[in-house]
Amino acid sequence: MQAVETLEEGDIVYALIDFYNDGSIKHLDEGALLASRGARGVIVRIGHVEHLPDKTVFLVRFEDKDNNLGDPVGCWADELGVTLAS
Repeated sequence: MQAVETLEEGDIVYALIDFYNDGSIKHLDEGALLASRGARGVIVRIGHVEHLPDKTVFLVRFEDKDNNLGDPVGCWADELGVTLAS
């Protein structure tokens, strides 16, 4: 099984947790559900947070119930899986 840390932009991942808006997505209410545990997503960017240069952040667009991609969500490696979580 591939480790999340080795993934690249365009790779498919799954949410291991529920993701909620922390207020950074302005057109959605704070606390709105962005992706449910098990949701499939695609990595659109990989980077680092300035104050945590050794920790990788993945921007992922998760599918909604109609298979439309949502807004990019910042995720840590331990919040993502490469196979569907059961």
